[in-house]
Parts: sequence; C-alpha cells; structure tokens
Amino acid sequence: MPEAIIITPVKDSLHTTNRTIKAISEAQGDFEYFVFNDFSQPETKQFLEQAKTDFKFQLVNLEDITTTPSPNYKLVLEIAQKMALDKNCPLIIIESDVIIKSDTITGLLAILKSKQKPGLVGAITIDQSGNYNFPYTFEKIKNNEIKTTSHSLSFCCTLISLEFLRSFDFKILSQKKDWFDVYISRQSEKLGFNNYLAKHLEVLHLPHSSRPWKQLKYTRPILYYFNKILYKRDRI
Repeated sequence: MPEAIIITPVKDSLHTTNRTIKAISEAQGDFEYFVFNDFSQPETKQFLEQAKTDFKFQLVNLEDITTTPSPNYKLVLEIAQKMALDKNCPLIIIESDVIIKSDTITGLLAILKSKQKPGLVGAITIDQSGNYNFPYTFEKIKNNEIKTTSHSLSFCCTLISLEFLRSFDFKILSQKKDWFDVYISRQSEKLGFNNYLAKHLEVLHLPHSSRPWKQLKYTRPILYYFNKILYKRDRI
C-alpha cells in the first residue's frame, strides 16, 4: 500500500500545472498520484494525456464522469476520499498553482506520525521572493514552527489524515458551494482533531492561476465582489 494518495485538480493554467506535476513526480515518498482534469481546454487535456506516462500519474477526466460544469471540487473530494480509504492511507491535495519541494511530501507524512490526533496538516505558502503569501498572510513571523492553528487550512498543499477521512464523509458537503477547505478545517476541529500548519515546509504558490478573474480581489475589489455575487462564483 502507498503511504499517501496525492491529487491535483486541474482547470487549465497549463504553465503552472506543468510545474506542479513535474515537482510532484520528482518528490520523495511512496505515493500514488492522480490528476483530475475538470473540463480544461483541449490544449491542457492533450498535455495531460501525453504527460501521464512521463510523470507517472493517473489521469481522471471528469467529463467522463459528470456533465456538471467546472468547478467540481466536491466530486473530486468524494472520489479521492474513497481512494484513500480503499488504500488505508492519508490524502494529500496539491493544487495546480503550487510547486512543492523534494521533501514536502515526506515532511507532511512525518508530522502526521509525530503529532497528536492530526486532522489536517498544511504546508505554508510563499511567493517568489520567499515571503508568506495568500492564504497564509496572517503569519507575520518567519520561523520553522509546526503549530496547531484555529485558522482554516487552505488545500493549496494539505494532508488530510486517514482518521479524519474515516470520521467525516465528504458526500455530505453542500452542493451549493464551490470550495470546501474552510468548512472541512472547521469540521476537523469540531470532531476533536488538531490542524497543524507546517512553517518549515514552504511551497511556492502562484495564486489563482486557473481563475484569473480572482486577481480582481486585489486590484479592483468592487468588481470582484460584483462578479462573485452576480455569477455566484467562488462560493465558500
């Protein structure tokens, strides 16, 4: 059995997707890797079909499973949870705008084994200058601490423990929402698990590469919230 199931949901952003997959393929650890293609454009799909052999991942094209338009994060989580439970191992989510280091996966697994009742374990995200960035800008002091946190852990690069996966069924997640990291983080705490933020495990995050319209949040926030409300986008 593998030590972990790793998944990457993909919606275009071909440049960062390529970097994400390459970094995972070169990482240390015994894991099975799945890429979920969520109705990407033909160019991205063609790349993934060609890359799956070179980078040794299994490709799941959601268009073969559902007709529901992207984003299909709930469906991805449901399938991934079943995979992890079948393999009796934790689930690691690494999104397609995150570039990990060679020791990121083994580092997350080491925390899982050493800490008390972990629910979620997140690697902290940095920008290209090495500064903490979205979604962990609330961390102001750079250090190598592994800290329990009541803040929500983003799914940028996060491990979900087998024990928590056994305790909470992703099928009950709301169909009316698009993203679930905040809700699942809170459920972990409610069920008595500890969430850990690993500040010694830094991963490069290039935010919103697959959803460029979200950059409006930082440049034109009024237009961002207009889009969010009018088109029911980015429902958390």
